[in-house]
Amino acid sequence: MTRRPPRLVFLTTAAERQMRRWIARRGSAHGTGTGGQGFGAPAAGVLLHLADHPGATIGEVTAALQASPAGTSGLLARMERADLVRRRTDPDDRRTVHLDLTPTGTAALDDVRAALAELNDRLTDGFTPDELATVSRWLEHVTRTLS
Repeated sequence: MTRRPPRLVFLTTAAERQMRRWIARRGSAHGTGTGGQGFGAPAAGVLLHLADHPGATIGEVTAALQASPAGTSGLLARMERADLVRRRTDPDDRRTVHLDLTPTGTAALDDVRAALAELNDRLTDGFTPDELATVSRWLEHVTRTLS
């Protein structure tokens, strides 16, 4: 009897959905600096990207999130209302808008980093470094193959 291959597409999308839900629940429970609204995975991604790339353009953030311009625009508007990010127009090209973390956004990074550290600890518990390297290699392969 031939063994059926694992349902990798189903398993990957189910895992991704559960991770997003966990981050959203964790963000809602720890709504520090977000007006009590918490933050989800996309907002966490914006905060982390801007921490590493201050002054990134909206297009750069959209690309980093692998999101649509419309989705990013709405997300950034909500984050701006929550005082997490600030927009500023490029003085040399007024069509270009740069984004920066506000002090509130910088403070919220502690919650994001703590949540991701906890999640990584939970996800890697019980796996060897070699097993995790294989999983990482496979996920990177999927990303490259489908880009």
